[in-house]
Amino acid sequence: MSFRKQPPAPARPNRCQLFGPGSRPELFEKMAASAADVINLDLEDSVAPGDKDKARANIIAATHDVDWGNKYLSVRINGLDTPYWYRDVIELLEGASDRLDQIMIPMVGCAADIYAVDALVTAVERAKGRDKKITFEVIIETAAGIAHVEEIAAASPRMQGMSLGYADFAASMGMATTGIGGTQENYYMTHNGQTDYPDPWHYAVSAIVAACRTHGVLPVDGPFGDFSDDDAYLAHSHRVATLGMVGKWAIHPKQVALANQVFTPTPEAVANAREILAAMEEAQKNGLGATTYKGKLIDIASMKQAEVIVRMAELAGAG
Repeated sequence: MSFRKQPPAPARPNRCQLFGPGSRPELFEKMAASAADVINLDLEDSVAPGDKDKARANIIAATHDVDWGNKYLSVRINGLDTPYWYRDVIELLEGASDRLDQIMIPMVGCAADIYAVDALVTAVERAKGRDKKITFEVIIETAAGIAHVEEIAAASPRMQGMSLGYADFAASMGMATTGIGGTQENYYMTHNGQTDYPDPWHYAVSAIVAACRTHGVLPVDGPFGDFSDDDAYLAHSHRVATLGMVGKWAIHPKQVALANQVFTPTPEAVANAREILAAMEEAQKNGLGATTYKGKLIDIASMKQAEVIVRMAELAGAG
């Protein structure tokens, strides 16, 4: 263990982030009533250029008029290479209620991108006397973003989350695929007549998780494009959860339940984790640093693993 301990990530449920376009306010009440932990109202890809102003006004009104309950309310602004993002920030922070929790910043390539948004957000907050500080989640979806992922994770005290945006990431990397997440048809190996489909996103997911865990940020998996294939969504979600992601996007309402299913520890997993903690506590009382549990060696590292599962369950209200 390094002398510098890694800081904890924000202690809030983040199993599923449900997206909806700001240009369709008729969806907002349904999103608020969903089982998603985080609501992302979108001003970027799902909103046509001619609808940006209206979508922004819709979202501002919704922060005042819609009962969002205990949802963490986030708005994805437009990219810093567009003429829209500065008005997104200014109008949101000047007009939105204190119910707004977070701004999601897409296409982040370096720490300077975060600095630019942070400077503008801070100026508006001070000018308007906003006591509640807006948090940031960023999307890694370029080659530059993954190359600078650690400096991005450390770029601002406002940083709370980091997601992987599959489609733009694939395009930026020059990947020969049009799939959004999941295994890819041409990414395979054969051995003794058996075809296996490895995970082409493994490196990017692992890099994001490592950067986030180093700097106390929530690592979140991005979209899965084929919302007609529940089994593939579940398989992909299980892979990224195993690698350390805390949740996943839902681009269709049906994906909310799937994400919550994967990222909420099962009662069996929680019971097993609590039994490991109890066994280790008993061992430590007897001056032992390790013991056996169900025929397997467990030690301090096992305790840390078990504590992660118990904490996840508690945050999800399933502990």
